[in-house]
Amino acid sequence: MKNMNYLRLLAVIASAVVLPVSAQNLAIVNGKAIPSSRVEAMVKQMVQQGQKDSPEMRSMIKDELINREILAQEADRQGVSARPEIKNQVDLARQSIVIRALAQDFIAKNPVKDDEMKAEYDKFKSQSQGKEYRARHILVEKEDEAKAIITKLKGGGKFEELAAQSKDTGSAAQGGDLGWAPADAFVKPFSDAMVALKAGEYTQAPVQSQFGFHVIKLEESRDAQLPSFDEVKPQIAESLQQRKLQQFQLDLKKKAKIQ
Repeated sequence: MKNMNYLRLLAVIASAVVLPVSAQNLAIVNGKAIPSSRVEAMVKQMVQQGQKDSPEMRSMIKDELINREILAQEADRQGVSARPEIKNQVDLARQSIVIRALAQDFIAKNPVKDDEMKAEYDKFKSQSQGKEYRARHILVEKEDEAKAIITKLKGGGKFEELAAQSKDTGSAAQGGDLGWAPADAFVKPFSDAMVALKAGEYTQAPVQSQFGFHVIKLEESRDAQLPSFDEVKPQIAESLQQRKLQQFQLDLKKKAKIQ
């Protein structure tokens, strides 16, 4: 009886050892095993893309991995994978994968901290102080055309209606409205003329730039409006992450022996 129990115990232990090993393989194709971990990797990818994990998906993935293995083995048999251009492509693909993984590891180990983001925001804020202007303009090819528009404005013509003839078709559809922008967003002749105006005034002479001749009207001005820290926090975090990655790469390059 004791021997019988001992044999049963051995059988249980053996099955406990063998079953997980076999479960590690999705299939064996021509003697080569396809690890089950590949299924889980593909399932993870597809779920991240919005698809739902299901038996049908897993069955489809299994068929796909088996088909890939069959084709890959045939490519090896025909010597396709040994071609220099193919080996180069494989090497480049491998590099891309491991570099992406390295970057993810680096970001995880070197996260951007709140105080770093706040300092970056404060720096941006200090550099963005000043005024914003909401202006309209009418852009034409010749100076005489601009002078004729100014004459019409003096005669009571509406700027928004006259803007329909502007070469700047984007703003013409909005009555010449350029929206809110700092002065340095415009070319210098334009910005110089614009900031000299008072709200509601328009230029009394054509303003020439490399684009043609402008008639400019200043609607209003205000102190620069900046987004809050919380509004731009994700963009700041991404920018600082990229900066850290670039510095990491530069540090590695300095240490590398390049001949």
